[in-house]
Amino acid sequence: MNSEYLQQITRRHFLKEAGLGLGTLALGSLWGCSSGGNKNYFNAANPLQTKAPQFPGKAKSIIYLHMAGAPSQLELFDYKPALQQLDGQDCPPSLLEGKKFAFIRGVPKMLGPQAKFKQHGHSGAWISDNLPHLSTVADEITFLKAVQTDQFNHAPAQLLMHTGGPRLGRPSMGAWVTYGLGSENNNLPGFVVLTSGGKNPDAGKSVWGSGFLPSVYQGVQCRSEGDPVLFINDPQGITRDDRKASIEAINEINQQHYKEVGDPEILSRIAQYEMAYRMQIAVPDVMNINNEPKYIHEMYGTNPGKESFANNVLLARKLVEKGVRFVQLFDWGWDSHGTESNLAIDIGLINKCRQTDKAVTALLLDLKQRGLLEETLVIWGGEFGRTPMAENREGKKNPFLGRDHHTEAFTIWMAGGGIKKGFSYGETDEIGYSAINGKTNVFDIQATILNQLGFNHEQFTYEFQGRPFRLTDVHGKVINEIIA
Repeated sequence: MNSEYLQQITRRHFLKEAGLGLGTLALGSLWGCSSGGNKNYFNAANPLQTKAPQFPGKAKSIIYLHMAGAPSQLELFDYKPALQQLDGQDCPPSLLEGKKFAFIRGVPKMLGPQAKFKQHGHSGAWISDNLPHLSTVADEITFLKAVQTDQFNHAPAQLLMHTGGPRLGRPSMGAWVTYGLGSENNNLPGFVVLTSGGKNPDAGKSVWGSGFLPSVYQGVQCRSEGDPVLFINDPQGITRDDRKASIEAINEINQQHYKEVGDPEILSRIAQYEMAYRMQIAVPDVMNINNEPKYIHEMYGTNPGKESFANNVLLARKLVEKGVRFVQLFDWGWDSHGTESNLAIDIGLINKCRQTDKAVTALLLDLKQRGLLEETLVIWGGEFGRTPMAENREGKKNPFLGRDHHTEAFTIWMAGGGIKKGFSYGETDEIGYSAINGKTNVFDIQATILNQLGFNHEQFTYEFQGRPFRLTDVHGKVINEIIA
């Protein structure tokens, strides 16, 4: 028996020679390259094809309106007359001891509500005079008034709200939804992002990223001014047929590469090239609001040709009407610290309400008149709340009226998508500092959104780095009290 034959049959020789291959397999598993338990949701040939949920959901699509900066619930929805009686008094030590605030130092003054409140609709919902339009549709809305978070800085809190974690790297909610359900329109992305207010949210584009999910599920940012998507038009001298031929050539190379290494991310790249080609026809049409009737423009308060929140809200309706699964709107400028006039709760906050109130109300009415509200879940909210005491940055009174970041209680509302109408859930104490019943948290919000789409948040997972991940991590419960 010669040595060459022995080398071929010994386990030690086999492991020595195959070590690199085994290591590559292990590394691929850690990177999430293996389909493993993900094959039920990820179709490599058509990753955005329409897929059935785990059980029949009441909602088919999501419009999430995020007011980046965190609007003050105490000037909008959480009516606290007792707080007015404390206005100007020193904050009690019990509200400060052992607490962390982003900017409050020393002993701040209590700050009464800077708005007038009335009850509206058959439900008797308390809504301030800052939102005169929204108050007319109070009976369509469920208010969650005792939401809590554990992040008091904008970027981590926004990441937690939209990805289930305060640090970078996790998939956004929109990515999870399109991974699970795909899109109902082959010519449009399943997840579209629209921004207004002049800036992106503090957490940046990670709040609509795909994280460790295939990149085909990340949000596609569109614009309400100029070309809706950068480079959507063919370069000068290049025809549509030329572009098609170039994409086919690129994808042929990608197919060969996939056969060699088996990385599903290559298939995502192929799908994205093909989607980009189809989007050239579909996106300019659906993103064009000029062809909407006059009464719709008056209803929303739109300004065609310019970037605006109202334009984006109308686009959101058009997108879900065309089968887009998840539309995320971020409106920047709701950070009411009182350090300058546009960040004051009696100036800047009022202006933001004026810019958004009419369009948000129009969205609910428009979806309802088109028969889309019952299958579209609309969510409105920020990343945390605001304190019942005035902010005193560096221990000194701010030049304008403002409130610091607050984690222990804030308000989010939902409408449509199988959610109760004209309902309020949760309650804060008499000054709006702490939740006292009906407490919910960010993970509960996420679990409820997935539930309305037909997913058990505990079973909706993706294998990554050797374990199943989910949007809600190891937390969350469905808020059954608000489901119709």
